[in-house]
Amino acid sequence: MRRMIMGLVAGMALMAGPAMAATTEITVHYPMPGFFKDVMAKIADEYVKSHPDVKITFVSPSASYDEGLQLLLRQAGTSDMPDVSFVGLNRLRVLAEKNIGVDLKPILAEDKNLAAEGFTDQILGLGRFKDRQVGLAFAASSPIFYYNADLVKKAGGDPDNMPRDWDGVIKLAAKINDLGDGVNGMSYFWALDDWMFSALVFSNGGTMMSVDEKSVAFDAEAGNKAVNLLARFVKEGKMPVLSPDAMKQAFTAGKTGMFFWTTGALKSTINGVGDKFELRTTTYPGLDATNGHLPTGGNAIVMFTQDPAKQKVVFDFMKFVTGPFGESIVVPGTGYVPTNALAAEDDKYLKSFYAKNPLFLAGLKQLPVMVPWYAFPGNNGVKITQVIVDNLGGLIEQKTTPEETLATMAAETKKLLPR
Repeated sequence: MRRMIMGLVAGMALMAGPAMAATTEITVHYPMPGFFKDVMAKIADEYVKSHPDVKITFVSPSASYDEGLQLLLRQAGTSDMPDVSFVGLNRLRVLAEKNIGVDLKPILAEDKNLAAEGFTDQILGLGRFKDRQVGLAFAASSPIFYYNADLVKKAGGDPDNMPRDWDGVIKLAAKINDLGDGVNGMSYFWALDDWMFSALVFSNGGTMMSVDEKSVAFDAEAGNKAVNLLARFVKEGKMPVLSPDAMKQAFTAGKTGMFFWTTGALKSTINGVGDKFELRTTTYPGLDATNGHLPTGGNAIVMFTQDPAKQKVVFDFMKFVTGPFGESIVVPGTGYVPTNALAAEDDKYLKSFYAKNPLFLAGLKQLPVMVPWYAFPGNNGVKITQVIVDNLGGLIEQKTTPEETLATMAAETKKLLPR
C-alpha cells in the first residue's frame, strides 16, 4: 500500500510538472478592445503554445489611448503597474519625459538579429523619443479615404477614379448630398484627438510646432488651409455635425458617401458594412507632392517590469508581438499597416493577403509618407489636444470662423506649453 501511495504521488508530481513550469506571468494592458481584443487573444495563445513556461494575463483594457496613459501614470511605481502596455505613439513622449518604463536601447544593442527579423531603423524610430527607445511599434495607421461606390455612381461620380484633391471631394460630396433620402456626402473624423487635424496640416507641408519647439507652427499657412478646408467640408460639402459614433454608424449604414478615417478601423468597417453596399478605399487626397506627409497613428508596446530576469522574457514576448507573426494577426484583424519589414514581403505572412484583399492596400501605399504623430512637450499634452478638439468643434458647428478658430487654438496652446 505504501509503495502504491508513493507511486501515485510521484505520478501526480510528473503530471503537475508542465503546470508548475509556467512560472513567468506577463501582465499585459492594452487600449481600445473593440479593435484589439481578438487580436491580443490570438497572439497570446500562439505565443504560449511555443512558450509553455509563460502565462499571459490581460488586465482590464482602456477605452482609448489617453485613458490608458492616465491609468499608467496613476499606477507608475506601484504593484498594479502591468509588465507591458500598448501606448499611443503620440503619448510615448510623456512616458519618456517622466522616466516611466524601461529604455529598450541597451537591450536592442545586444540583439544582433534585429534587421534580419524585420526591425528596421525607420520602424524602430516610431517607438523612439530623442535618444530613448520607449517601445516597439505594434500597430501603425494613417488616415485613408473610405467610400460608398454605390452612392458615388448614383451621384454621377466614377468609383474607379475618385478625386485626388479636396476641391473634387467637396464637389462630389455636395452631389451625393443632393441624392436626398437622408444621405450625406462626406464625414471627416475630426473629433476625439488632434490626429486628423494634424493630417490636414502635415499633408500641406506644415508642422504642429517649430523645430526648436519654442513656438506654435500650426497657425501658419498649412494650418490656415486646414481650418478653411474643414469649414468648406461643412458649408460646401454639406458635412453634417455628427458625433464620432454617429459618423461611423452613418457610413456603415450606407448613408454617407465618403468617410475620412483611420485605416486601423478597416476591419470593423468591413464587418459593419457587410453586403449593404460596395465598400472601397483609396489613399488620402490633397497631399502636397513635395512636402506632404501623414501622421502615424497606432501604438507601441512598452516595458515596465523592473525585474532583470523577467525583462528578458518580456522582451522576447515584445519581439514576438511586433515581429512578422504578430503583424500578420494585427493587420487582417484591424486594418493597421505592418510595423515589421518582413511581414508584408513574405508569403508566409502578409504578401498573399494583400494580393487577395485590395481594401487594405491604401494604408500600405502611404507608408513612404508616414511620419511620427506629433506629441506636444510638457505636462499639458493631453490638455492641448482637448483645446484643439474643442475649438474645431466650434468651427464644425459654424459658431466660429476659420480665422477665429485658428487664432484661439494657437493662443490657448501657447498658454499650456512649458515656459
